Amino acid sequence: MELTLSLCTLKNLDTLIAIGKRTFTESFQEQNNPDDFNDYLESAFSKATILSELKDPNTSFYFVYRGTIKVGYFKINKAASQTDIKDDNAIELERIYVLKEHQGQRIGNYILNWVMDYARSKNKRYVWLGVWERNAKAIDFYRRYGFVKFGTHPYYIGKDRQTDWLMRYDL
Repeated sequence: MELTLSLCTLKNLDTLIAIGKRTFTESFQEQNNPDDFNDYLESAFSKATILSELKDPNTSFYFVYRGTIKVGYFKINKAASQTDIKDDNAIELERIYVLKEHQGQRIGNYILNWVMDYARSKNKRYVWLGVWERNAKAIDFYRRYGFVKFGTHPYYIGKDRQTDWLMRYDL
């Protein structure tokens, strides 16, 4: 069945929060301290935080569907809304999450291809992202796709200081 995208709007706020919490929990809860993890989850996916991000003209969230079934979502940032680099020549792929039961079905490839095409259509030079250094599965996926590590940055889950690899793909 064909995959499609839908741009999230303010009316999708509660659904976006729910899928964000669910996919983040499925991906990282077991590897983190429960208190730090819950603090992060409640802060990063609060109504105020997600509402602010949805209202940002340089940030876009998209739901991914297989037929009528929502299978994941992703978030891209442009210009000053990028978390680190803030390069007008780049697009940041800040979040890319697929529900656990839909992983392994090339949905991540679909998302990356769409983001690359989108970035090219906006005349960007590269796409970059941050990925937790202990997320070997994701790092391998991005490397297979052609992303290369170019730096690191700290990422906090509650009070736990973790390290993300910064990776980029030159268009």
